[in-house]
Amino acid sequence: MQEKEIILRVEGLSKQYRLGVIGTGTISHDLNRWWHKIRGKEDPYLRIGERNKRSSVGKSNYVWAIKNVSFDVRRGEVLGIIGKNGAGKSTLLKILSKVTMPTKGIIKSKGRIASLLEVGTGFHPELTGKENIFLNGAILGMTKAEIKSKFEEIVEFAGVQRYVDTPVKRYSSGMKVRLAFAVAAHLEPEILVVDEVLAVGDAEFQKKAIGKMQDIAKGEGRTVLFVSHDMDAIQKLTQRTVVLADGEVLFDGDTDKAIQEYLNQGLDTKPYHEWESLETAPGNDFGRLKSAAIRDKNGELCNRFSVRDDIFVEVTYWDLNTEYNNTAIIHVVNERGQRLFASNEFNAPDWLEFHDKKEKGIVTATCTIPRHFLAEGQFSLLVAVGNYNPEIIHAVEDNLLSFEIFDDTTGDGVRGPYAGKWPGIVRPMLSWKIKKQPLDSK
Repeated sequence: MQEKEIILRVEGLSKQYRLGVIGTGTISHDLNRWWHKIRGKEDPYLRIGERNKRSSVGKSNYVWAIKNVSFDVRRGEVLGIIGKNGAGKSTLLKILSKVTMPTKGIIKSKGRIASLLEVGTGFHPELTGKENIFLNGAILGMTKAEIKSKFEEIVEFAGVQRYVDTPVKRYSSGMKVRLAFAVAAHLEPEILVVDEVLAVGDAEFQKKAIGKMQDIAKGEGRTVLFVSHDMDAIQKLTQRTVVLADGEVLFDGDTDKAIQEYLNQGLDTKPYHEWESLETAPGNDFGRLKSAAIRDKNGELCNRFSVRDDIFVEVTYWDLNTEYNNTAIIHVVNERGQRLFASNEFNAPDWLEFHDKKEKGIVTATCTIPRHFLAEGQFSLLVAVGNYNPEIIHAVEDNLLSFEIFDDTTGDGVRGPYAGKWPGIVRPMLSWKIKKQPLDSK
């Protein structure tokens, strides 16, 4: 099978900004750059600047929003682009869409690029929806006849038939993004760039938009660059994804592996945390967290479990409440940020025995997450102490601890790694009954 041609090539793309300054910098900096350029020398400011790590304080006034980003996109391919906030996704798309120019690097593309970077991008607020459709089509280089042939289809897809003669400034954000997407998708650009804007639309429109992008790529052979924080949408729409981190390419390849790389960023699988003293611990005069731990069946600290292992979550807190009954609380969150379930020590059969005396003390409560309950993956814990009558939470620590579950069930009568990853969030051991009868039986 012949390999599809490369329609977009990005080579060594970088964008540098000077912090706190609008534009390129000072006149002296611009003159210095010009002087180096006419002498055939490298821009002196390309040698300085720090990695775009937004969580740390830098020493330089220059920062690389993206640095040395390279990738190819083939005709008909849907490429996902993901990364944490500040990773450089929007900067990359603005350069690809020619909203801003790169500091260095080159872009080679074949065909027109249509971009959806922000709600209402490219719309004139005083013009009607109809007028904006023709304006956007003209910007994309289409003739009036071509736009007319697509007009009804665009309006129907966007669902704005009633408001097509109304100025766009009167549209809601959802209406703007529906119309903007419909225009970009139906006016047949060779490359469609879609940023997080689809999050503005409702669930029905998002589903329709994803379906349209699939049609664009598979049926019409056009190319889509799709940026989103919605990993489910990325997984449905793409087979290949680029992961950006601090302005650089962290991973470029299979979407499932890319999502795992993205989710693992900054994940510290630590099984224990303890606060130094009552005074520094999170909480108040009614209750403060003391420590939290994840242990195995032998009581040892552990952060990696087989699907066949019980997991023991231990929460210790200072119970300072002599008026209400306190309780330890845990929430289990998966690698996609979905809260799977919550539990608290109310479920302990001897809970009242420990708390009804209303005495101050140090409480250690242990919760068991049973084997064959969670599917393989990465999980984190929210840990809290509070009471529910009245409902008052004294201390909450999100993403305090984390752990991993892996599948090692090969050969014991249970689906194992050889069959691939188990689908779904949970994998309970359910009861089945089997019976079989001969083919010739009536």
